[in-house]
Amino acid sequence: MASENTGRRNVTISINPEMIRKAKILAARRSTSISGLLAEQIELLAGAEEMYERAERAALAQLEEGFHLGGTITASRDELHER
Repeated sequence: MASENTGRRNVTISINPEMIRKAKILAARRSTSISGLLAEQIELLAGAEEMYERAERAALAQLEEGFHLGGTITASRDELHER
């Protein structure tokens, strides 16, 4: 029986034996596989990166707009910088 295409692809990684042992224990505690554990963590990292990039773009847009902190400027630039 052929498996359905789930839109996922296999990736090969190299991990030292001690880390594999720890990953198996962690995956078992979470009722998943090492593959599932890694996929979940990569998805979390990618999501965090996307959120950071969106926040960065929003912050830069606000800086471009500038902020009105109240008050009015009554002196000219030359008056302010007069020596």
